[in-house]
Amino acid sequence: MKKVNFMLTAFRDGFQSVYGARVLTKDFLPAVEAAKHAGINHMEFGGGARFQALFFYCNENAFDMMDSFRKVAGPDANLQTLARGVNVVGLESQSSDVINAHAKLFKKHGTTTIRNFDALNDVNNLIYSGKCIHNAGLKHEVTVTMMSLAPGWDHTGKIHTEEFYEKILRQILDSGVPFDSVCFKDASGTSTPATVGKTIAMARKLLPQGTTIAFHTHETAGNAIACCLEAIHAGADQLDLSMQPVSGGTCQPDILTMWHALRGTDYTLDIDPQKIREAENVFQDCMSKYFLPPEATKVNPIIPFSPLPGGALTANTQMMRDNGTFDKFPEVVKSMGECVKLGGFGTSVTPVSQFYFQQAYSNVMFGPWKKITPGYGKMVLGYFGKTPVEPDPAVVKEASEQLGLQPTTKTPLEINDADPKKGLKVAEAKLKEAGLPVTEENVFIVATCADKGIMYLKGEAKVNGIRWAKDVKPAAAKEDGAVKVTVNGQAYEVIFDGNDAVVNGKRYAVSTAASDAKAPEKASASAGTGAEVKSPLPGAVLRLSVKDGDRVSEGQEILVLEAMKMETPVSAPASGVIRLAVKQGDQVQTGHKLADIK
Repeated sequence: MKKVNFMLTAFRDGFQSVYGARVLTKDFLPAVEAAKHAGINHMEFGGGARFQALFFYCNENAFDMMDSFRKVAGPDANLQTLARGVNVVGLESQSSDVINAHAKLFKKHGTTTIRNFDALNDVNNLIYSGKCIHNAGLKHEVTVTMMSLAPGWDHTGKIHTEEFYEKILRQILDSGVPFDSVCFKDASGTSTPATVGKTIAMARKLLPQGTTIAFHTHETAGNAIACCLEAIHAGADQLDLSMQPVSGGTCQPDILTMWHALRGTDYTLDIDPQKIREAENVFQDCMSKYFLPPEATKVNPIIPFSPLPGGALTANTQMMRDNGTFDKFPEVVKSMGECVKLGGFGTSVTPVSQFYFQQAYSNVMFGPWKKITPGYGKMVLGYFGKTPVEPDPAVVKEASEQLGLQPTTKTPLEINDADPKKGLKVAEAKLKEAGLPVTEENVFIVATCADKGIMYLKGEAKVNGIRWAKDVKPAAAKEDGAVKVTVNGQAYEVIFDGNDAVVNGKRYAVSTAASDAKAPEKASASAGTGAEVKSPLPGAVLRLSVKDGDRVSEGQEILVLEAMKMETPVSAPASGVIRLAVKQGDQVQTGHKLADIK
C-alpha cells in the first residue's frame, strides 16, 4: 500500500478558520503534546494570520509561541509556517530587508518548512522570498493557488483551469527559484475534483522525479474529501488534514475522516486511529471554553458562487459580530462575487480574499463602489503584482481617482524598496522614538504590525476580540427572548439575562432606572458653538492624530479608526479646540462620541 503523508493544520489554519486565529498559547499546548504522542510529526504551527493575531488580539508574542511549540513538539518535528510571498506575514507587501529578516527569524524560532504562496499567482512575488527561505536553511514549499470560478465569470475558459496552473508552474520552474516541494493550495475549497485531479497529474509529469506534491483544501464548499481522493490518485504525496473541533466545515478534512475514506483502497495514512481519537479528545477539551461559531461547522453551498476562504470567513464574521454588523453578512457575501469578477480573478486567499471581503463590506455599508478600500484599490492598480486578467477598467478608474494613485507595472519589491515609509530602518526608528528595545524581533514586529506592534511592545495592548463560550451560550439558549435594537442604522441583537445583557453574543453587566432627564441637544457646527464628532462606523481607535486640547482646523485628521482590518481617518467637521472622548485602543460603535470641538 502507498502511504499518504499529511500535515496537521489544526494549530494554525484550524485556529484561523474557526476562531479568527485568536487562541491563547497556554490553552492548546496540551493538544500539541497529545498530537505528538499520537505519532504526528508534521504540524503547521505559525505564520499566516496567526502571526499578527497574537499581537492584535491575544496580547502575546508570536515568536514566544513558536518557541513554546517547538519545545513541546521536540527537536525532530517538521514544523511548518505559511508566508504570503512578498507580504510574508503582513497584510501589506514588504521591502526586501523585511522579507529576508522573516526567513532568518522564523528559522531562529523553530521553523523547519515555510510554505510560500502568492494570491495573484504572480511568480515575481515568489522568487526573492523563496530564495530567502532557502538561503536561511529552511525547506521551501513553493505554491500554486487555486479556486474555481462561478458559471459565466470567465468567458475565455482560460483562468483557474489546469492549463492556467500549468502556466504558473512552468513559470516557477523557469524562474530558477529553489524549492523542496510544491503545494497546490485551494483556500476557498471551490476547485472541482476534476480540475484537482488533472492539475496534480499535470504537475506529476512536469516536476522532477521525487518532488513532493502537497494538496491543500477546505471543506467549506463540501468538496474536500472528493478533491483529496482525486489528488492522491493523480500523484499527490501529502494532504493537509486537521482534528476536531477544527476540522470539516471551514477547515481541512479530519484525519479520521480521510483515514476512513481510504479504507479498502491501495492508499493508507498509516496512523493508529485510536491514538488520533485520544488526541482529538484532548484537543476538544482544550478548546471547550472558546465559542465555536456555527458557520465554522457547516458546508456552505453559496461558496462556489462567492469564494470566501475558511480562514477569512470566520475571521470576518468574528469582526462583524464585534462591530455589530453581523446582520449584513449575507449581503456582503453576495457582493463579494462581484468584487472577484471585476478585480482580475486573483485567487481568494489572504490577503486578496480580505481585499475582496473588505470591498464587498464597503459596497454594502456605503453603496457600490462609493468607497474603494485601500487594499482592493491598490490590487486593481497593480501595486501587489499582476492580476491573472486585467481588472474592470471602470473599477480601475474609480480606484485611481479615489486613492490618488496611478496604475503601475512595477513589481512590489521595486515599489517597496523605494518607499521611505517601509523597511527595517524605519521600524528601528519607530522603536527608538517610543523608547523601546531595538532587537531583531522587535524591529520585525513593528515592520509587519505597524502601530499595533508598538502598542503591544509598550504594554498598551490587551486581550480582546476572543469569543468565549460562556459569553455566547446564554444567547443561544434564550433565542426567543432576543430583541433587535437599531441605533443610527446599526442593528444589535439584545438578550437580557438577569443583571446582564448579551449584545451580539457579548455579555455586559447592565442596570436600569427611571429618568426624567431631557435628551441633550445636538451640537451643530454651523451654530458657531463647535461640533460633536461621532464615529461613522463601528471599529477600534487605532491612533490619535491630535492631542487633547489641540486647536484643529476643519477637515484636519483627528484620529484613525480600524474596522475589518481597514483604516478609516476621521476629520474635524469644524475648527476649534478639541476635547477627545476616546483613547487609543477603545472600541466604538456607529454614533459613538469621539470628541467635542469648541
